[in-house]
Amino acid sequence: MTDRYAVMGNPIAHSKSPRIHALFAAQTGQDLVYEAILVEPGGFAAAADAFRAAGGRGLNITVPFKQDAWVYADRLSARAERAGAVNTLVFGTDDVLGDNTDGLGLVNDLERNLGCSIAERRVLVLGAGGAVRGVLQPLLAAAPASLTIANRTAATAAELALMFGDLGRVYGGGLDILDGKRFDLVINATAAGLTDEVPPLPDDLLADGAWCYDMVYGDRPTAFVRWAHAHGAAHAVDGLGMLVEQAAGSFRLWRGVEPATAPVLAALRAG
Repeated sequence: MTDRYAVMGNPIAHSKSPRIHALFAAQTGQDLVYEAILVEPGGFAAAADAFRAAGGRGLNITVPFKQDAWVYADRLSARAERAGAVNTLVFGTDDVLGDNTDGLGLVNDLERNLGCSIAERRVLVLGAGGAVRGVLQPLLAAAPASLTIANRTAATAAELALMFGDLGRVYGGGLDILDGKRFDLVINATAAGLTDEVPPLPDDLLADGAWCYDMVYGDRPTAFVRWAHAHGAAHAVDGLGMLVEQAAGSFRLWRGVEPATAPVLAALRAG
């Protein structure tokens, strides 16, 4: 019997996850189908219940439902527990496991695919939502010199800094805390990227040789990638590699096999 998987979010029509998992399945000989499902605000639990009742084996979760999925799961992996956000649900016979492969995907893309070492770099993360919660622990495990979280709502960033402060030098606040500071790696995880916008950032934010990474991806350079190039970034990339790497983590959880990500990423870049 063909196993069913899906990604749920809003918006979702742009998602490349169905193609990624179809390529993984073909590569590894797995019998599965994977679809994208639009879920209305407030409707996540009912949609997940319906998918599971219809025989679904697992879900990926994207914005804005990662914290809803954290609540929905019966049990959580250690990294999902810490993050307070879930991007992968595994439907077992008796319960639902919630995990988070976002941070693993980000770090693997930066360090393995792109050759950007995080250790000893001054890292800035823009945003403080569910996507950020999922990547902070893996980022800090990579031993940056410091990690700053900046968000339009200062209190949310400050709260995250307190939550993860035992893992390294973590600072949090509003966008105003960026004045006069320079960073080696800037990661954009704001919702502004979904509407092709950029948060208001200082012109002198980037250190010499800085990397800029946008968690959003698109068929053309994102607004943040364009901003980065215009402000002297040595490297500016979108989040397509993170998408493929976090998908590989989910696929491994569901199927127990490790797909090769390089050929899938190359296929997506080629269109």
